[in-house]
This record gives sequence, structure tokens and C-alpha cells, in this order.
Amino acid sequence: MTTDGDNWGRRHNTVFCYQRRCRMRIGFVGLGAMGRGLAGRLAGAGHAVRAWNRSAQSRDLIPEGVVVVPKPLDLADSEVLISMLAHDGAVRAVFLAEGLLAALAPGAIHINMATVSVDLARDLAKLHEACGATYVASPVLGRPDAAAEGRLQLLVAGPAAAITRLEELWAVLGQRVWRFGERPESANAVKIATNLTLACAIEAMGEAAGLAGAYGVEAGPYLDMLTQTLFSSPAFKLYGALIAEDRFEPPGFRLALGLKDVNLALEAGAEAAMPLPFGTVLRDRFLDCVAHGEEGRDWCALVMAGRRQAGRA
Repeated sequence: MTTDGDNWGRRHNTVFCYQRRCRMRIGFVGLGAMGRGLAGRLAGAGHAVRAWNRSAQSRDLIPEGVVVVPKPLDLADSEVLISMLAHDGAVRAVFLAEGLLAALAPGAIHINMATVSVDLARDLAKLHEACGATYVASPVLGRPDAAAEGRLQLLVAGPAAAITRLEELWAVLGQRVWRFGERPESANAVKIATNLTLACAIEAMGEAAGLAGAYGVEAGPYLDMLTQTLFSSPAFKLYGALIAEDRFEPPGFRLALGLKDVNLALEAGAEAAMPLPFGTVLRDRFLDCVAHGEEGRDWCALVMAGRRQAGRA
């Protein structure tokens, strides 16, 4: 494990290619729960990975083989720069206010794997083009364990040539690439819509378990039946089990981020004149949970709002 990037230029200034496999110079911005798994997989695959995080990381959280640098501009000479930041404000701060985008080497590819607004994705694509860099959006479906194990679903949009050039990295980062055209914002629209669907599913399972519970049926057996019959899918099974067991900590995806994504969906819907009535209900549910200090719990703690309303919390 290395914690400074002083020897980067000497050790990693060459790209080694053999049998169509290349050792790439990769920069990584954001070593949170998701970013650590992704950066670790890239380093484990033999790529030269440098990383920067907005807050200080303890040494035991830094993936093996990842070089941590003191400031984001130290990543400016990366061939491929990957970012996994929490929200639009963080992306704007690092890439625009701190000047990382303007400092990128000509021809560099930036893969933004975070869930950001369609407006920001659209703006970033234009700004990258003006700087001579390429912008690819690749938000993901999956939780931190899936990131560490390479089981993510990758929702990708951007210039076709760049996406094809990155095939080796996609194989390391996830189990399947879903391509949604050349406009990066399309991938973010898909991710926002999908998270809205997941939030609706969590709310629906919570309400249904509450109704069954009002007639003496425990949540566990009811949700086990539901997720093995009508809704037999990995996501429903995962969240059904978490809800049944009240297993809201540690969070795989924080409730505060769920609120952010529902707000992104409502903003995108307003721009497209697309009513999202369930989104409005979900926003109020999330706000109830935040008001009760639950923003740091897993987002399936969303069901607590309904329980409180029913006097069963």
C-alpha cells in the first residue's frame, strides 16, 4: 500500500501493451464505499492507479496497490480519469473550481461513474470537448460489495470510439455494459429513473408488509413469499430482507443519497414536462426520515416514514 505519488512519473510513465491488454495510467477521484472497491479492482488487474479523496482516508481503507496523491491536480496526466463523487456540487468543485478538467492532458478520457443530474452531464460533455478531453458517463447499478467483486451493471453513454477503447476496463469494473448512445446525459437519465423505480419498490414493500402486519402476519414470511413469487429478482430479495430484519445499518446506500436521486428525478421530469407523482410522494417520505435523523441509515429505512404515520414505528 502506497500513500504518496512522488514516484509516479518514474515508475508509471510507460503504457505496457501485450496481446491487446494494456497497463493504463488511471486516476481515480473519490475513495468512498463504492470508489474503494472500483479502484482496488483496477489496481488488482495490473493498472497503475493513483487516487485522491476529498477527505483524509485512514491507511487501512486505501486499496492495495493504489497510490494516494495529495491534491486532485496530481491526476491531470492520467490517460483515463475515473470519478465517483457523491453529488453535482462535489463534481463541480473538483473538476471546475479546482481546475482538474482544464488541466487534463489532451486526449484523456474522463469516466464519471457517479449519479449526477442530466444538466451537469450535458454541461460536462461540452466542457470536456472544449478542453480536448472525452467525457463518458457510466453510473452503476449495485452496492459496495458488488463494486469490490466486479458485479456492477454499468450504464454507459458517450462517444462510441472511447467506449470501445475502454473495453478492458469495463471487464474489470462490472459484469455487463448497457450502452445508451453517445449523449452522456442519457446514461444518467437511465440511472435516475432506475433509482426512482427502486425507491418505489422499497416504499411498496414497506406499505404491503405494514398492511399484512396489521392482520398479524410478520414481515419476514410475507416478504419472503413476495420476493420468491411476484417479485423474484435480486433487488427485491435484497431489500425485502433488509426491511424484514430492520437492517438499516451499516448503509450500503445512504438515505440522504436516495433523497438526492429522487430530487434529480423530479428535476429531470420537470425539464421534460413529465409528471412523476410517485416521485413527489417519495420525496416527502425521504424528508420525513431526514427530519427524524435517519439520513445516514440505509435508504431502505424509508419504510420508517410509513410506520410512523401508522403509529407502528
